Amino acid sequence: MSNTTHPAVSEQLLVRIAAGDKAAFAELYVQAKNPVYCFALSILRDSFAAEDVMQETFLQVWKSAPTYRPGGKNALTWILGITKYTALARLREGQRAGVPLEDAAEKADPGDAFRDCENRIVTQALLAQLAQDEREIVVLHVVTGLKHREIAELLEMPLPTVLSKYRRSLKKLERLVREPS
Repeated sequence: MSNTTHPAVSEQLLVRIAAGDKAAFAELYVQAKNPVYCFALSILRDSFAAEDVMQETFLQVWKSAPTYRPGGKNALTWILGITKYTALARLREGQRAGVPLEDAAEKADPGDAFRDCENRIVTQALLAQLAQDEREIVVLHVVTGLKHREIAELLEMPLPTVLSKYRRSLKKLERLVREPS
């Protein structure tokens, strides 16, 4: 486990939130909303569902902040773990309701996707060419700045697998950029 914190998300904010500090919660939301949204979008491939999951994640962060242990898991990794389980629960709900994943992907509005990211339409189109696990690894490393070992822990994958999928994904993206179809 890492005891370093992501530069944008201080574990002290979670400590203050656990004590009921609403200003700390507002600050955390501003700092973490983009990584949370982008990670949810990488899993769900639906901008509306990603927005919902982002909101649910922050509600859960507010409720669960007292369980966060400073010096343990990186604050952002802890928040993204909540995002992961919330997004996966949303996917399972959709599957039980008979909504195919392809339909969710088609509903995604590229204009809304990856807001605050440069070239968002191109970025989403390129990332859509990756397998889901590859997309998650790239987004977690590039957008949120997590280290590969933190990604391995979050996605419950061996570190060498994360490293190899990341390298393969970058090569795949590089080919797509050089040779557009």
